[in-house]
Amino acid sequence: MALERIKQKDWYKVLGAKPSDSPAELKRKYQKLALLYHPDKQEADVPAGEVEERVQRFIEIDQAWKILGNEETKKEYDLQQREDNLTKEWPLHAQIYLEDMSWNEDEQLYTLSCRCGGNYSVFKSETKDVSLVCCDTCSLVVEILQ
Repeated sequence: MALERIKQKDWYKVLGAKPSDSPAELKRKYQKLALLYHPDKQEADVPAGEVEERVQRFIEIDQAWKILGNEETKKEYDLQQREDNLTKEWPLHAQIYLEDMSWNEDEQLYTLSCRCGGNYSVFKSETKDVSLVCCDTCSLVVEILQ
């Protein structure tokens, strides 16, 4: 299941978890919240507006677990989070296509010179997984367009 790139929720925050939490810890936090907000577990005298808020919260908790409880979607989500954080923390120098980079057949490596004199480098084996590349000398980043 491909995750959308639009501004998405912080699913760890939804579960009150951290990316470093173990799968068992994530599951424990999910189960605790799911029990707390599950529609069947609500008391009868809860105001209607609050019932709707609790149902929405339960749906959000369930979505967070669907992403973080599955090893593949969690890995994909974590990669996206790292990428998003990189673009926030590091200045984006340029957007380029792989074919605009120099190709080194012996090393199976694409490179591009940075304005600081350093290089942006991407191994051929990484091209499917990488969309942001840091300069090996300064803090600039290029985005690889597909």
